[in-house]
Amino acid sequence: MPFTALPAMLGRAPLCAQCARAARRATTATSFSTTTSRSFSQLTTTTRRTTVPARSLSLQQTRLFSLSSRLSTPARSQPASSSSSETSSPSAGTSDAPQGPPSFYALFPKTFPLGGPPVGPFHVDIRALRTEFLQLQAAAHPDFHHSAGASSDASTSDSGAGHSSARARAEALSSLINEAYRTLASPLLRAQYLLRQRFDVDLANDESTLSGGSGKDMELLMAVLEVREEIEGAKSEEDLDPVREANNTRMKASEEVLSDAFRADDAAVAQREAVRLRYWVNIDDALRNWERGKDIVLEH
Repeated sequence: MPFTALPAMLGRAPLCAQCARAARRATTATSFSTTTSRSFSQLTTTTRRTTVPARSLSLQQTRLFSLSSRLSTPARSQPASSSSSETSSPSAGTSDAPQGPPSFYALFPKTFPLGGPPVGPFHVDIRALRTEFLQLQAAAHPDFHHSAGASSDASTSDSGAGHSSARARAEALSSLINEAYRTLASPLLRAQYLLRQRFDVDLANDESTLSGGSGKDMELLMAVLEVREEIEGAKSEEDLDPVREANNTRMKASEEVLSDAFRADDAAVAQREAVRLRYWVNIDDALRNWERGKDIVLEH
C-alpha cells in the first residue's frame, strides 16, 4: 500500500510527497531508537549478572575484595626529572601517589577502633583479635575472591589470566592477614613493628641496634647468664617452675614499659625495652624447649 494512502484510511488528509518522506524518516528514526534502547537495556542487565552483586557481599567481604585489588596494583614510580619541590608539594601528584598495604592495625578495626599507639593502646585483647582474625579469614577465603575476581576480569581476552590474577590477589591478602595477626598477637613482634613503622628502627634485622644505642647493658647480660645457668642446672621440669615464674614477671614488666613508651612516643625508651623483652622471650623459648642434658642457646 502506498505511504500516502495510509492517512486517508485513518480519516486524515493525504500528505504531499515531501511530507510523506519526512514522515517515513521520523518513523524509521523512532523504530531505531526503540530498538537501540531495548538492546542497551538487555546489555546492561547481562553485564550486571556477570559482575559481583554488591548487595550480596558483606561489608567485610567488600572491604577485603577492595584491599586485594590494591595489593595487586603495582606502585607507580615518580618521573626521574621531578624536582624536590614538586614531590613535597601537597597538591603535586596526590592522585597518582602509590597506595601500599594498610597498617596491620587497620586490618582489625573491631579490635583496634582507635588504631595503634600513640592514640590506641599497646596492649591487645588476644581473644578479640583471634575472633576478628577468624572472621577475616572466612571473608577472605580464596574461593570467594577467585570467583569474584574472575567475574570482574571477564572482559579480558584471556580468561585464564583473570583467574590467575584473582588467585594471586587472594593469596596475597591471606598472607597479609596471617602476618598481621602473628605480629600483633606477640608483644615483641608488635613492639618491633611499631618501632619500624613510627621511628624507622629495625630491631629485627639490624644487629647494631640491639644494644639500644648505648653499648651493652651489663646488668641485662648478667641477668641473662644467671638464668642460663639455672636452666642448664635443672634436673626436671619442676626445677624450672621458679625460673618460668620469674621470667613471666619480667616479660609483663617489659610490656608495661613499652605501653608507656609508645603512648608517650618515646622512641629511645621503647627501643631499649624492646631489646630487653627480646632476651626474655628467648629465655621463654628455651624453657619451652628444655630437655635434660641439652645445651641452652639464647639468641639475641
